[in-house]
Amino acid sequence: MTTERYDQLAIFAIVAQERSFTRAAARLGMSQPALSRAMRQLEERLGVRLLARTTRSVSATEAGEHLLRVIAPRFEEIDSELALLSEYRDKPMGKLRITAGEHCAISVLHPALGKLLPDNPDLSIEIIVDYGFTDIVAQGFDAGVRLGEQVAKDMIAMRIGPEMRMAVVGSPAYFARHAAPKIPNDLMAHNCITLRMPTHGGLYAWEFEKNGQEVNVRVEGQMVFNTIAMRLQAALQGLGLAFMPEDVVLEHVAQGRLVRVLEDWCEPFSGYHLYYPSRRQSSPAFTLLRETLRYTG
Repeated sequence: MTTERYDQLAIFAIVAQERSFTRAAARLGMSQPALSRAMRQLEERLGVRLLARTTRSVSATEAGEHLLRVIAPRFEEIDSELALLSEYRDKPMGKLRITAGEHCAISVLHPALGKLLPDNPDLSIEIIVDYGFTDIVAQGFDAGVRLGEQVAKDMIAMRIGPEMRMAVVGSPAYFARHAAPKIPNDLMAHNCITLRMPTHGGLYAWEFEKNGQEVNVRVEGQMVFNTIAMRLQAALQGLGLAFMPEDVVLEHVAQGRLVRVLEDWCEPFSGYHLYYPSRRQSSPAFTLLRETLRYTG
């Protein structure tokens, strides 16, 4: 097959994926007339209609869907291998994109960047904070970070942090006005500082466990935030109870600015794991990131 036909197949794959000549032309950096001409020539050479066109949309025919299933993985594989060629240097280079929750981004990833980036000027890292369960392949991420039990089974996972515990805390001023909860369900009578899950829009249910008994409490309160800093500040101001990662509040508890309750209901759980697709090639940049983050404690 000629080089021109390979180009036309690549163009077809993008048109079929985008379902729009306009978006495909923008993605390819070519004019719509040239794109349409290439598609007509491909259909004429193959002797089969690949695209169904209307005034508003484009969709693949049955034959087109079949062709797309065959060629799309091949082009993705070629693109992946070509990307690797650009990283065959002594020093890692390129851009890595990672999705992680806020606490992990602050407590694990950010310190790692301080070790990694100064000695690798050709490497850049983008961290997107997201509490949801991002499809890293579909969203174009190189890797994600979530708690161990949250990682999909079809991913490779590597531990990057110790076990964790949560803590329920309030200020001395708050507990001067309210009796401390003895069991998780007592929280229903308290003004709790709740967390909004940005991806799904729901409020996070506080999760507890003691001697194998698991209890999830959908707390309520006057304040809803989606950042650690705002929840911590509200708790320090005596505005309610907060449910926070233990390491965030330990110093405040030690200094008497916060009081911890329900500690016996907050058992350790699996810490953070870096995860990525099993088929992902380990570029020098990604290998360096992975080894920097690897937990050895």
